[in-house]
Amino acid sequence: MTKRRTTKVLITSLIGLGVVFTNTAISQTIQKGIPPSDSFTYYRNALATRYRMGVSAHRGNSQIAPENTLSTYREVLKMQVAYIEIDVRTTNDGQLVILHDATLNRTTTGTGPLKNQSLEALKNLSAGKEFGDRFQTERIPTLNEVCQLISRWNATHPTPTNLYVDCKDVAPQPLADILERYGLLENAVFYGSDATLLALKKVAPTARLMPSLSKAEEMPDKIRKLHPYAFDLNWQEINETLVQQIHQQGIKVFSDLLNAADSADQYRKAARFKIDIIQTDYVLTVYQTLNSNLD
Repeated sequence: MTKRRTTKVLITSLIGLGVVFTNTAISQTIQKGIPPSDSFTYYRNALATRYRMGVSAHRGNSQIAPENTLSTYREVLKMQVAYIEIDVRTTNDGQLVILHDATLNRTTTGTGPLKNQSLEALKNLSAGKEFGDRFQTERIPTLNEVCQLISRWNATHPTPTNLYVDCKDVAPQPLADILERYGLLENAVFYGSDATLLALKKVAPTARLMPSLSKAEEMPDKIRKLHPYAFDLNWQEINETLVQQIHQQGIKVFSDLLNAADSADQYRKAARFKIDIIQTDYVLTVYQTLNSNLD
């Protein structure tokens, strides 16, 4: 059974109980006097305390619902992630929606470029293409819908989940306006090209920018131009010295541990390097791995 399939089965079997941990993990939390319903909060806080690390759910990936949909965001909110990554694009009538690909073909029942479609047309498509009948009625969400969901969650939970905004195809002003309306602008992080981030900085001076960083030599110029909150580092190029150099500048480090890098050994390596945020498709596995030796 593949890793994705194994994780999906495990989460599906336990999510209805409000806990997505193996029997061992649940047993450990009970021994510590922590009710299973509080497991995610406990382990998120333990990660932050022991490693000063948080987890970002890549495209909101919960493994039991389609990527970049309201259904998957609801599930990862229950997992108490630090960030949910969303990919923002613009329809031909100026509406901001969430889809990773530039085209509709892979994850929806539509075809062709998203930017050629109106919001009304998009709302007639299913965004649950790869998940069978259960998610046939799932739709491409608007940014407004996502912000409303997360702001309502944060209003009733002591530790907020923030947005990791991948600016795929979006003008800065409407993006900032929507996040500000829902009280999510201040703590969101924004990833995109340097030009996109500079444009965002002009309309939202306090926005937390996160440019990519390929090598240490680029750092002074990017700091001068963008005053970044964080750098997104390519996991294949990352090293402990570079992480230390970035931290010395008061800047955080995010990195995608995806595909072959989305594994227990690499999570432990990220912890040793003192990465601030791991982005993953397997939130559960990160929690289990990095908390397995907690006292």
